Amino acid sequence: MTTLPLRNNEGFLEDADSWTPEVAEEIAAEDSIQLNENHWEIIDFLREFYKQHEMSPPSNRLFVKAVKEAFGDDKGNSIYLMQLFPGTPAKTACRIAGLPRPTNCL
Repeated sequence: MTTLPLRNNEGFLEDADSWTPEVAEEIAAEDSIQLNENHWEIIDFLREFYKQHEMSPPSNRLFVKAVKEAFGDDKGNSIYLMQLFPGTPAKTACRIAGLPRPTNCL
């Protein structure tokens, strides 16, 4: 078990630079998610998105759109992303990826 870095009351890391793949595994396990290659593809994409834009995708709609542009229709749709990251996919995926909470996700 990894010692998790400091997080806010919603479970998002206070410092995105404290994230590691092991931290992602621990956070995902809290939601009963066992990460596989499909999850990691999206997590890696989100972390790169954050590096380029200095922000998480601001809404679920924009998250789906960005994934669609990067990976095509099969992966860039709400159903696929909800299967990987239940609840609000952008919020769940960003939390696991160690990124800030999307600004427009409830």
